[in-house]
Amino acid sequence: MNIQIINGPNLNLLGVREKSIYGSASFEDYLTELQKHFTNISISYYQSNVEGELINKLHEVGFTFDGVVMNAGAYTHTSIAIADAIAAINTPVIEVHISNVYKREEFRHTSMLAASCRGVIAGFGMHSYRLAIESLLLA
Repeated sequence: MNIQIINGPNLNLLGVREKSIYGSASFEDYLTELQKHFTNISISYYQSNVEGELINKLHEVGFTFDGVVMNAGAYTHTSIAIADAIAAINTPVIEVHISNVYKREEFRHTSMLAASCRGVIAGFGMHSYRLAIESLLLA
């Protein structure tokens, strides 16, 4: 099974930005944990701060991978283009968020992507990614 994790803007700063919300671990450290936990799965990782690059990655993996776990960051709340890219591909996408977006600012309560995704997992810290992968295994 091939899973692609895609992180959007500012998630390259995990471990150094807003630690009270996002924790003190880098995503690369957590990725190592995920790969040790899911030894029978190939987990690829991609991060970009650029909307078009996220769309290009979805197009690249969206017809050959078994699943995508996507944290689009703030693009979740604004990007119809990413939602359209998710709707256009065959690979199921799970939207994830580290924080519980419903405990945060009102604008974070709306996802432009959710309707195009298989499901949404939010509020479990970095473990949101593990839960997303587990949900793909159940499908």
